[in-house]
Amino acid sequence: MDYKTASPDRYDILKTFARENRKNMTLAERILWNEIRNNLLGHKFLRQHIIGDFIVDFLCWDFGLIIEVDGGYHAERNQQDSDQQREDWLTSMGYNVIRFSNEEILNNIENVITIIERNLD
Repeated sequence: MDYKTASPDRYDILKTFARENRKNMTLAERILWNEIRNNLLGHKFLRQHIIGDFIVDFLCWDFGLIIEVDGGYHAERNQQDSDQQREDWLTSMGYNVIRFSNEEILNNIENVITIIERNLD
């Protein structure tokens, strides 16, 4: 898994966005974070972490596992294309990306955690 940080001309902007995202997490992100933080699954997760020119929602560095939480706008065609390009790039860098909708997290967090744990084996 190759690690690539953002271009120098973009890093400060992304760092500011990541910091703001950590301060203003969605309800679904907060619920998931409370389930995976502080090594609760036996592994450390980072939130709103910069990889390349992207900010990923959650990252388990040990497994190269990225967890993305998708709100309603991810159903829009343009956003789906953008998400796929982003996921393709992250995968090419050696990461495994799994996605959950807000509804999955809000309505079935137990299943979400089970899927995450399977990806940590």
